[in-house]
Amino acid sequence: MKSKVFTLLFALPFFGVGVWMAYSVGSSVYDSWQMQPWLSVDGQLQNAGYESHSGDDSTTYEAYAQYSYEFEGQTHHNDRVGLSSGADNIGDYQTDMGNELRAKMSRGESVDVYVNPLNPADSILDRNLRWGLLGFKSIFLFVFGGVGLGLIIVALKSSKEKDTSLPMYQDAPWLANDDWQTGEIRSSSKATMWAAWAFAGVWNLISAPLAFMIYGEVLEKKNYLALAGLLFPIVGVGLLVWALRATREWTRFGRAPVTLDPFPGSIGGHAGGTIEIGLPYDSTNQFEVTLTCVYSYISGSGKNRSRTESAKWQESQVAHASVGGKGTRLLFRFDIPKELHESDAQPKGETYYLWRLSLKADLEGADFNRDYEIPVYQTGQESRALAEFSVQKAQDKQAGLDDKAVEKLVRIGFGDTGRTMLFPAGRNLGSGFGGLLFGVVFAGVGGFLAVKEGHWFMGGIFTFVGGLILLFSIYSVLNSLEIIRDGMHIRTIRRFLGFPVRRHEMLHSEFRRFEKASRSQTRSGKKHVMHYSVYAVDRSGRKIVVGEGFNGANQAKAAMRMIAREFGLRPEKSAVPERTAVEDFDFLATDS
Repeated sequence: MKSKVFTLLFALPFFGVGVWMAYSVGSSVYDSWQMQPWLSVDGQLQNAGYESHSGDDSTTYEAYAQYSYEFEGQTHHNDRVGLSSGADNIGDYQTDMGNELRAKMSRGESVDVYVNPLNPADSILDRNLRWGLLGFKSIFLFVFGGVGLGLIIVALKSSKEKDTSLPMYQDAPWLANDDWQTGEIRSSSKATMWAAWAFAGVWNLISAPLAFMIYGEVLEKKNYLALAGLLFPIVGVGLLVWALRATREWTRFGRAPVTLDPFPGSIGGHAGGTIEIGLPYDSTNQFEVTLTCVYSYISGSGKNRSRTESAKWQESQVAHASVGGKGTRLLFRFDIPKELHESDAQPKGETYYLWRLSLKADLEGADFNRDYEIPVYQTGQESRALAEFSVQKAQDKQAGLDDKAVEKLVRIGFGDTGRTMLFPAGRNLGSGFGGLLFGVVFAGVGGFLAVKEGHWFMGGIFTFVGGLILLFSIYSVLNSLEIIRDGMHIRTIRRFLGFPVRRHEMLHSEFRRFEKASRSQTRSGKKHVMHYSVYAVDRSGRKIVVGEGFNGANQAKAAMRMIAREFGLRPEKSAVPERTAVEDFDFLATDS
């Protein structure tokens, strides 16, 4: 309740600014429309020009005039120049109007005065709308008013925080979330669509005036650095494209909720379900479903605090597609390890855990792209209605895709001493290029701060950090890893620019198991990709890396199967920590 009141109090000033600007814009448009029938008469200027008002940050200008005119035999006096009153510096209207009126007065010329025939004392010199000023006010109208209205709607619609200590929530804690009352879970697609339009609208309203400002800076002042400001309108166009794509996706596929089986998803059991899509069934369409356990936390301090997400577990598979009641029915099921965190039904506070189900497919026209936050708890339950044959078929298809992905990463051959597997240099070209670009920019900023601005301390820090990023990026692109079966040993050689920099070895007979570990991850929007390395572990617990650069746990498991097959390594079943890992290696033959 307190948070709702605080949100409302915080939103009201924003909403108030939006209402005031709406009144200001609306009254200007209405006044201009009302003045169109007014009659034009000649007027004489007694005084005219413009005044400047200097403040702490800027200077504003206000055109003024005192004039007289005759209407129906009577003389009237007035000083109203334009529709809006007060000083501003939006464009050159005020100075241009003041200079024009002063010039006419000095030449003794008459001016056009528009008179209200119903009230001759009411008159104006310029009854036209100032579109630049209206656009400027509209920014405040939509940005402040939109933010205020959005916060008010969120506060009024936000559900009341439930007391999870009540008995009804002890056995079913997921019921504390209003969206988890049944096994049918809706996606965040509709909210994403509206958020995309809101963000794109705010961004474009703020950045749109830059194009006009840049025009004057470049052509009149020859300030070509101002062209960098065009990046903001360009980003605005990209945001509009994003909003349009989200709208096309929503209008094409609609709600498309997921029906969980079991409900809720089960740690130590299954997380599965079905999704009905209003799309004609096509056996060539491939739907990828990914389940991620996400840890959300606040990073930074003070003004730099922000919410960050980190994936703690992730697995992907190809959903089994078949003919459904609405067109296409998708089926999926994951086996969830035991040592993972439950969902937080009321995700509030500094930290919480959530389980995100992502489903995507590249289709002709609008692509299918959905995210669902589903409840996953320590119930130990398994699916009851999902056909085992369909589940196994989907898992086999995914295993085949993972095997092909791993085969593209490595080169398998024979060396002088036996079997070899090479992870070549250049395999991290995409991420390495991003790191190189970031490092160059960081170091460039440091050099500018040090040389041009004289801030040697901060410039040195930026340059040092940028240099480290550059070195790491270069190493990640130009290093290679080779695994060799050398008689009784498994040897690994790390090379940089072809020169050995690190060697490890393990007795073949001492091998006990494989382990996978995610040392890094990337994120785009709500999508996480965990990058894995694979290790061989001997009986003493010593590890050596035998594979790296795998996207997702599935590829890491496929790599384990390949490495085991190619090098004759068979994990001990009693040493395998994961519930599905024994099944992954059951087919392997012993070393011959």
